[in-house]
Amino acid sequence: MELVCPAGTLPALKQSVDNGADCVYLGFRDATNARNFAGLNFDDDTLAEGIRYAHARNRKVLLALNTYPKPGTWEAWQRAVDRAASAGIDALIVADPALMRYASDTFPDLRLHLSVQGSAANYEAINFYCGQFGIARVVLPRVLSVEQVAQVVKHTRTEIEVFGFGSLCVMVEGRCALSSYVTGEAPNNSGVCSPARAVRWQQTPQGLESRLNGILTNRYADGESASYPTLCKGRFEVNGSCYYALEEPASLNALELLPVLKEIGVAAIKIEGRQRSPAYAGQVARVWREAIDRCMDSSVPYTVEPRWTAALDKVAEGLQHTLGAYHRAWK
Repeated sequence: MELVCPAGTLPALKQSVDNGADCVYLGFRDATNARNFAGLNFDDDTLAEGIRYAHARNRKVLLALNTYPKPGTWEAWQRAVDRAASAGIDALIVADPALMRYASDTFPDLRLHLSVQGSAANYEAINFYCGQFGIARVVLPRVLSVEQVAQVVKHTRTEIEVFGFGSLCVMVEGRCALSSYVTGEAPNNSGVCSPARAVRWQQTPQGLESRLNGILTNRYADGESASYPTLCKGRFEVNGSCYYALEEPASLNALELLPVLKEIGVAAIKIEGRQRSPAYAGQVARVWREAIDRCMDSSVPYTVEPRWTAALDKVAEGLQHTLGAYHRAWK
């Protein structure tokens, strides 16, 4: 299984590579990628340096063009494909079918991966994309149980990549309207979820409140861990109860499932977090490199080391771990 790690910046890329990533994934500094935050991403010079650094160490660089062009903006996404191909990217991570068609027709030797933003959650959809556009790998949405992942692998011939660690995303990725509902922007086509300009924190007598475009999303008691405010990870009043009705602010951590994922034939494990620090990239890559190597070594039994969990605890969202949809008791 390959280890695919985030590279929000050049220092994060180097940390991921130095600590054992087989592949790093990154994006341009514009709305063509779903992590279009100030201070993140790559221009042509840093991209060239990142590719040189990774290739010198026999690692691969993947570029995320994983948003959907708005009407009248097609040329920007088209130019992004051209820039990536000329830079020597190892694969494009794409979501929009028109972009897949352009890339596969214009650069037939350029490897294409279907982004999680493409929301292909069953093997019929995956086989369609592979047949139409020659998709070489599919990143599954974080909404499938282990049994469902196994069925996808069984009925497809393409490589399957799943998330192993990092922030969760609610329900069908690439079709989310929650952020745009309150801010007018969404990662699907603006490259941002909960834009910083819309985020406000306020200490009140009732507790620390987080607001998104003026809308209260959460209220924290003294000493309670607070997470970055997204609407899906806010608390809602439902039938008289106030709780995390859509998604909890916790990090997915599938370390214990590695032997199962290996057995069913998963090709790659993806770490979420291009918006996180270089220290995060290095820490998580180091733990997962050791865990995957241990899992692939049939001469020793695989167990999750307490020090792995302790290291990941320090960088987990809300300082909490979950198996997410892999094992979820749905309400």
